[in-house]
Amino acid sequence: MSVSVLSKTRVRPWPLATAAAVCLLSFASFWVAQRLAHVNMLDVMVYRAEGETLRAGGDLYAMRATSANLAMTYPPFAAVLFVPLTLVSVPLMRTLTTAGNLLLVIALVQLSLQLVRPALSRTDLWRTTLFVAAAVVWCEPVWTTLRYGQINLLIAVAVLWDLTRREGSRWAGLGIGLATAVKLTPGLFVVLLLAAGLLLWRRDRRWNQWLRTAVTATGVFLATTLTVALALPADSKKFWTETLFATGRVGFAEETANQSISGVLARLMHTDSPGVWWLLTAAVMGGAAMYLAVRAAVRGDKAVAVIICAFTALMISPISWSHHWVWCVPLLILLADRATRAWPVTGVVALAFTSFALWWVPHDPGRPELDQNAGQMLLSAVYPLTATALLVAYVLKERRQALAKE
Repeated sequence: MSVSVLSKTRVRPWPLATAAAVCLLSFASFWVAQRLAHVNMLDVMVYRAEGETLRAGGDLYAMRATSANLAMTYPPFAAVLFVPLTLVSVPLMRTLTTAGNLLLVIALVQLSLQLVRPALSRTDLWRTTLFVAAAVVWCEPVWTTLRYGQINLLIAVAVLWDLTRREGSRWAGLGIGLATAVKLTPGLFVVLLLAAGLLLWRRDRRWNQWLRTAVTATGVFLATTLTVALALPADSKKFWTETLFATGRVGFAEETANQSISGVLARLMHTDSPGVWWLLTAAVMGGAAMYLAVRAAVRGDKAVAVIICAFTALMISPISWSHHWVWCVPLLILLADRATRAWPVTGVVALAFTSFALWWVPHDPGRPELDQNAGQMLLSAVYPLTATALLVAYVLKERRQALAKE
């Protein structure tokens, strides 16, 4: 009989204080390493500029910030949230951003553990959280999120907060709704919630948590977006009618940092616009993956459903920078929990997210990604290839289990 890795009995569990000390040491080392690497925290500087533009009454989508001439790409509501960044000095803002993101690493790990193993005792939950956080902070998506001062951890925590609420919670849906109002990709979780909820309603003929969360998330998103549209009509109109469809504002599709299907195809085809091939591939792969996610949800395997949905959103988005893949944290926790005899699989996946392999290929100015060879293409597609391999392995495992029951 298989036994979950996280549920194995430990004769002498490490004291909570030891876990806290290990986490603190790791985080301190991480902070020093980032300072030695001279991280520029470019994105939080853009966020600050968006807040300043809003306070000055300027055009959010005409704004350009930093030496990289970066533009705003999020809905207007994001700029509202960024206004507090303008109230402190730049050095203090950077310090608070780093500290806040490190706390969000802990929150992401704890919520991931609650998703995967909701029965963990409070002491075991905190002990495991601190040990795991000490390790996963060194994953490339987490490192790069803190390097740029990005909001990926906040988005993931908001989503997982909703999906780990107790049955009947009236607040579940608030996080996903707000996250979608800031960055549209979390909206795919509403699709998962709605599809699973409707199938469960059809089976049981009763209101369920999936539907309740979907309705709340949709209501929060619409209320927030409409309120901002009333307050910022010109910016809202420009975003929803123009900026939303101008994917070129974000960056070139072929950049090695773009770990979506679009990026893989752009590099494979040596073009900056994979066009219809991306649409077809994203539709087929996205549809198949969401089918698996909804089926897992209906079967009661929420952890698998949520993680598949997260990785589907990353895969089918036109641009998914490597730092968007902080969802590797709940994925690694899920694999560690269930891979009783497949620790090599967990190890290989962990290596994929800690090796920084995608940065081993030429990526300097001049767009060298358009001329990658086969080996470079494999390295620069490490995250989509890992996600695809895991989905295929999951399908094969489900098929073997189904055949064994016949």
